[in-house]
This record gives sequence, C-alpha cells and structure tokens, in this order.
Amino acid sequence: MQTDAVIRDNVMAELEFDPSITHTAIGVTVSNGVVTLSGHVPSYAQKVAAERATQRVKGVRAVAQDLEVRLPFQVKHDDEEIASRAASILSWSVGGIAQLKAVVENGWVTLSGRTDWQYQRKDAERAVRALAGVQGVSNNIIVQPRLQPSEIKTRIAEALRRNAEFESEAIKIVVEGSRVTLSGKVKAWYERKIAEDAAWAAPGVSEVRDDISLQ
Repeated sequence: MQTDAVIRDNVMAELEFDPSITHTAIGVTVSNGVVTLSGHVPSYAQKVAAERATQRVKGVRAVAQDLEVRLPFQVKHDDEEIASRAASILSWSVGGIAQLKAVVENGWVTLSGRTDWQYQRKDAERAVRALAGVQGVSNNIIVQPRLQPSEIKTRIAEALRRNAEFESEAIKIVVEGSRVTLSGKVKAWYERKIAEDAAWAAPGVSEVRDDISLQ
C-alpha cells in the first residue's frame, strides 16, 4: 500500500511528465488515496488532461477536481465566436450529425442531441473542449438504444473476456434498459477504466454506473 506522500510525489511527477499539461500552477494534496488538484491551467483541455494523468498513478483511489481555467493574458473569445467554431468542428469531426447542437454561455459549452454510438458522444465533447476560450463542457448528448438489455450484457461480457489484462469473472454486469451498472473488485484504477470502456462500447448504452471498488 503506497503512502499519501508517495502518491503525491508520483502525481506531481506524472503531471510534469505529460507534455500536454502546464503543471507549474497546479497544486496536489492527497488524503487516504484521494487526490485533490487545485490551482489553475490555461485551457479546459488541460484541466481534463490533468485529471486523466492523475488517474494513471498507482494508488490513486479518486480525484477531486478544483482546478480553475484561466485564459492567457489578454486572450478572450466571445460566446458567439466559440459557438460558431463549435458548430463547424462538430460538422466534420463527428460525421456531420445534424442532431448535435452547441450552446455557449460565458465560455461554457452545453452539447445536446442524439447519436447512435457512445464514441460519437465522446468525440463531440473531445473536439469542443479543445477550442480556445472554452471554460467547460456539459455533455447532454443522448445515445439512442440499439440492442436489448440481454444483448448489451453479452457484448460487454465478451469484451471483458477478450482483454488479456483483465479478470472478467471479478465484474458483475447488470443492464436495465440502456443503463449498465458494473460492480466487483479490481486491483488498479486502470482496470476500472477497462471495464467502463467495454460497457460504453456496446451500441445503445446511454449510462454506465461504476460501482467497482479497488482491493
């Protein structure tokens, strides 16, 4: 079991190692394996990158995000400009899905509409959060159900069995409509991510509840 001090040092090293993150204004505190990130970064994309980098560190049990997005000095983008660029990037980065819309208020982008696949929902958010001036993203895009619950469960179970790094028998899968609940125990954070990704990869899954705990 790693101590909080060791986890803190490793998180700071991981933030410094990641070239996509300006780490100098990020503070890190750890309590019982729960990491709190504070301070500020120059873009929303870096805020997301910092959280993901922290999740990669061994011993991290959860991440509390308290990072603020501060745009570089004298750089400012109005909502209309951000909305226009968001509409353009959605039109080509997510296959031009007409049902997707972006509304911007004070730099915060709210995405809405419907897609057939979770990867399209994620691609839309990923594309928009990289835009200059974006302070945050609310992803309200709905994934339309495509399979029966029993078929969804089978697809997820098969995906977990195919993964060489994962003990699929340790995970319980419950499907209600298009909502998936995962439970059980794993040895590391990244194994939770593997299970979540497998669940989201099933067509028509609109929500994944992760009740998996670390051993």
